[in-house]
Amino acid sequence: MIIIARILSVTRVLIGILGVKLDGSTMPERWDRWRPTVSLFQHEELLFDRLELLTERQFHVLRDQVAKDIRMVSPETEVRTHELNFGKDPWDLERVYGALHDWARAYPFDLEREEYYIHITTGTHIAQISLFLLVEAGFLPGKLVQTSPEDTFKRDRNRAGRYAFIDLDLSKYDALSTRFAQDQETTTDFLKSGIATRNAGFNRLIDRIEQVALRSQAPILLTGPTGAGKSHLARRIFELRKHRGLRGSFVEVNCATLTGDTAASALFGHVRGSFTGAQKDRPGLLREADGGLLFLDEIGELGLDEQAMLLRALEDKTFLPVGADRPVSSDFQLIAGTNCDLREAVVKGHFREDLLARIHLWTFGLPALSQRREDIAPNLDFELERVSGTQGRQAGMNKEARQTFLKFAEAPDTPWLGNFRDLNAAVTRMATLAPRGRIRVEEVEEEITRLQESWQRPGSKTKDGGIDLSEMLGEEACAEIDPFDQVQLCHVILVCRSAKSISDAGRSLFCASRLKRSIANDADRLKKYLAKFNLDFAKCQEK
Repeated sequence: MIIIARILSVTRVLIGILGVKLDGSTMPERWDRWRPTVSLFQHEELLFDRLELLTERQFHVLRDQVAKDIRMVSPETEVRTHELNFGKDPWDLERVYGALHDWARAYPFDLEREEYYIHITTGTHIAQISLFLLVEAGFLPGKLVQTSPEDTFKRDRNRAGRYAFIDLDLSKYDALSTRFAQDQETTTDFLKSGIATRNAGFNRLIDRIEQVALRSQAPILLTGPTGAGKSHLARRIFELRKHRGLRGSFVEVNCATLTGDTAASALFGHVRGSFTGAQKDRPGLLREADGGLLFLDEIGELGLDEQAMLLRALEDKTFLPVGADRPVSSDFQLIAGTNCDLREAVVKGHFREDLLARIHLWTFGLPALSQRREDIAPNLDFELERVSGTQGRQAGMNKEARQTFLKFAEAPDTPWLGNFRDLNAAVTRMATLAPRGRIRVEEVEEEITRLQESWQRPGSKTKDGGIDLSEMLGEEACAEIDPFDQVQLCHVILVCRSAKSISDAGRSLFCASRLKRSIANDADRLKKYLAKFNLDFAKCQEK
């Protein structure tokens, strides 16, 4: 009974705008036509305890008449009026929305004792749009009530018209929720180029990037090793935004290629005669990206002067071309890429801290291919399709060749130092050499040898994966280890580097022998092995 009494005691409050035309007229015949604000109170089954009527001062006569009529048809309703200033132009969205927003922020909503409904028929379209936006954003915490007149041609039409409630909590609508989930899945699938990636961490990362790409115009910083896919992802983000109305172009530049006096000219443009060789004006990449997206890869390689100019362009949307005395404007969206730690670059004085703060709002770290081994198989299929498209003939692998390649590619000790560039190049080479594009075991084995050789580094004491044991252990200690043991130790270190924990590394290394043991303590077993060389798991993960 207490709960029922509380529900019945909730005050129902309607918030609406006085309609100068639709609610208009003070003549007796006003009762013969549909008036949205008054008619809403003529529905016997629809009761409101209070009306908050928003008006402008110059319409006070109509306001008082409408308030009087409401009290006549619904005596139990308290009518409160509020004067707002929409300015001279009722179609000025900024002014109308601002006035309604200020009123909503100042209104003492009591969500425990009152429930609110917002009427969206009266006023200009701009006023109705503003009310809708304020409800959607939560500044007006209520449901929308949309009213409309009955069909004019009906003889027995209801003067009260029709009404409908609109709840913007779309999660309550199963069909809409399903559609939104499908739309999001389509979007994230687009960002992944249709690749059915299996790595849970990477999939979560793409979900976040999808949300930011569609909701924020702020800079995005993509970090990760060379070949992790930063450039490819930046272009996919641009294409996604292009589908949602972005009007400009995709402009890409690797900042490592911008050196000396030409860097500022390439980015910001120059005027004729500003330096020797400047025979005509040059717009620069920032102006080419106006209205579009600028991708600055390896932004850590940009000079300090250019960093300062870029910061101004991001904050003010203006910059000075080389040799110019008047600033030019460009409204672009920035995606920056880097394979180095910009925080460390700030400490060393190589990167401006204020610029890092500006581009660090949305930072996403792309994992290396060696950290996504479960995604190698779907990426292999993607690369085969890509090669088929570029070479003009079908590229595929027989079953045995595929198994052989994936066994090598997914092994914990396969370093993939060039990440997806290595995978891309490997598939291209195998497909090119394969008879009629059908990759056999012969091409796979040849490619495995080629990849292993490419990952070796001159002067290294290692026999596997590019690890320099002399650097890790010291020249003297390394010289005391037999070559056979060096190869084994390199393999163990590579497994440790690709594992999330020492337990994971132990399970991978002792997967066969552990089945024969009644008690398997893989972590302890690995720890003791590493200790023989004065190493531990943390030291092995250092690169």
